[in-house]
Amino acid sequence: MDILYLLIPLSVVLVLLILGLFGWALHHGQFDDVEREGLRILDDQGLGFDVNQTPRQGRPEQSPRPLSGPS
Repeated sequence: MDILYLLIPLSVVLVLLILGLFGWALHHGQFDDVEREGLRILDDQGLGFDVNQTPRQGRPEQSPRPLSGPS
């Protein structure tokens, strides 16, 4: 029964922290346009990668051993 004196305040602090993080994300525009990323893959004019990223040049890197399992 004494553990409730610890668990109840900790749960209240956790809920307030989660609400604070949600409010921060909401205030900074994290949820302004949630449809854009889902529709970006359907865009025909896109190059297949994010405009902030650059395409890789040359041959792709290969791992030294196959990933199928230990041999």
